Amino acid sequence: MKRIMENLRRRVWLALAGAAVSMPAVGAASYPAGPIRLIVPFQAGGLTDILARLIAERLGDEQGWTIVVENRPGAGGNIGAEAVARSAPDGLTLLMGSIGTNATNPFVYRNTRFDPQKEFAPVAMAGAGTLLLVVNPQLPIRDMKELLAYAKAHPGQLSYATGGQGASQHLAGELLQSMARIRLQHVPYKGIAPAMPDLFSGRVDMTFDMATVLPYVKQQKLRPIAVANAKRSVALPDVPTIAEAGVPGYAASAWYGVFAPARTPPEIIQRLNQAINQVVATPPVQERMVALGAEANPMSVAEFTAFVHAESAKWEKVLRKLNLQLD
Repeated sequence: MKRIMENLRRRVWLALAGAAVSMPAVGAASYPAGPIRLIVPFQAGGLTDILARLIAERLGDEQGWTIVVENRPGAGGNIGAEAVARSAPDGLTLLMGSIGTNATNPFVYRNTRFDPQKEFAPVAMAGAGTLLLVVNPQLPIRDMKELLAYAKAHPGQLSYATGGQGASQHLAGELLQSMARIRLQHVPYKGIAPAMPDLFSGRVDMTFDMATVLPYVKQQKLRPIAVANAKRSVALPDVPTIAEAGVPGYAASAWYGVFAPARTPPEIIQRLNQAINQVVATPPVQERMVALGAEANPMSVAEFTAFVHAESAKWEKVLRKLNLQLD
């Protein structure tokens, strides 16, 4: 763990050094001119919400800013995201976005009324989350091989809970069905936390998550099967990836970042990027992220912008092939 934290801190400080070089000579000295609203487009309790509140609290401590976190869930994050996209570009209304709201939703929802690539300015990467595939321990499934065998023997009977239609857990499940040639039953909830009672009781069989399920994995109330990400989690290094465990080439992950409405002045974007990267650099935040199964992954504004565009392009190909269309 000590080596993991040292490596994370080294990466953070390298990113901070790069951000400092790119800062304009005259910053947004008067920013912010009032309280900042950080909109979370999902229910309270999920990793998006936890990261938003963690970063908001630290920004308040370190910068003296007043930041109000507001949950505006619905339509896979589209309701909250659209509200931010339509806000004044003054840096006082921000979005704690995700792979869904800012990369995949336009290819999932027919009626997405905003273009995240055009109507948002990427500000800073908040962190990269892990999607851990867990099952109810009452199932006769102990590893990925057994899960695939069970799914093929009982087509359509294994159910998986998600945070909603088009959420990262839903995309992970759809990709698994496509690549492993199995059929699962999707059960959407308004966030992963509300799904926990049904997962414990066996009304739903499995889910992909980390922040919400990790404490229950440690209590042996849920059984970890595999990690959906391309690499293993630092929180559970002994749990293999899905690609390692039986579905070569499989990779699905969740990431979270702060976005501002398009046309927000570049000096405000840079000011926010620097402040958020400084927060992510603090040991308490890094340790909290690792405990949640996430990792600090700070980027400059240019790096984060390129990352978001690349993610959108990658998932567009996958989702067009799956032909996943939601209202």
